[in-house]
Amino acid sequence: MQLIVAAVGHKMPAWIEAGFQEYAKRMPPECRLLLKEIKPIERSSGKNAETVMAQERTRIEAVLPKGGRVIALDEHGAQMTTVQLSQQLSIWQQQGGDVSFVIGGADGLDAEFKKNADGLLRLSNMTLPHGLVRVILAEQLYRAWSILRNHPYHRV
Repeated sequence: MQLIVAAVGHKMPAWIEAGFQEYAKRMPPECRLLLKEIKPIERSSGKNAETVMAQERTRIEAVLPKGGRVIALDEHGAQMTTVQLSQQLSIWQQQGGDVSFVIGGADGLDAEFKKNADGLLRLSNMTLPHGLVRVILAEQLYRAWSILRNHPYHRV
């Protein structure tokens, strides 16, 4: 199983990349964590947020593995504890297939994309910088895996 973080945005600061890679390298081969960056659509005159999000949706869909689950990160998504995330990760592992977590661009994710996603996930009630979301999500996925394996990283 692969866990894919598909994120609109590129040219992140080095500490964002280092933070994500730190948790990605800790994941075992049977549960790899990958990052797929999607170049954002430039906001030029005449392009409103809906147009930009629709064009970004096309780019997002192009990088997602066919037949995998899609979890869109959204402020209106379900909020879960780390233990609940680990339980969900266990279910996904048993069912097989890849899981993609999608982080939208500055305007968010297209409404149609969110409607078609297999789930919506909210990391926080607060607004977080998109680059930082990559690191937080990677850490939480690693922590969820460590709970399933009784790894000492997560102490209860």
